[in-house]
Amino acid sequence: MIDGVKIKNLTVHQDIPDVDQPGVPPGYLMEILREDDEIFTKFGQSTMSVAHKGMIKGFHFHERQNDLWFVATGKVVIVLHDLRHDSSTFRRTDTLYAGRDDYKLVMIPTGVAHGYKVLSDEPVLLFYHTTEVYNPKQPDEKVIPYDDPKINFDWAEYE
Repeated sequence: MIDGVKIKNLTVHQDIPDVDQPGVPPGYLMEILREDDEIFTKFGQSTMSVAHKGMIKGFHFHERQNDLWFVATGKVVIVLHDLRHDSSTFRRTDTLYAGRDDYKLVMIPTGVAHGYKVLSDEPVLLFYHTTEVYNPKQPDEKVIPYDDPKINFDWAEYE
């Protein structure tokens, strides 16, 4: 795995309903992030996005903030590419899956380009927590084309 990327595998617990309702399936709950988690450094804001099958959210990276990603529904392949010249994993590309039945929180450090592709028929709800507040006048989001030849990632390989 790329140096500095951290993954917290999440435990799914059955949610106990307050009222027994025959025919209503039980729900579940997960603790996503706590201030005493090793993966937590600072809170900036939380955001949610919805994406549909086949959608590619191409690469971007940050210079000041870490991202913490949680895929609540659907399935994605997450692509990470290390842009940090001083990193032992400089120019390395890693992939990992996240979403339904594979719940995890992924901490993506500054300088690591990241993107994802939706693999499931079910829409993806991605919650991401950042260590900085979004500033529209000076956004900390450096965009890289999804098909950048330096990264040379074959998105079509993931269907």
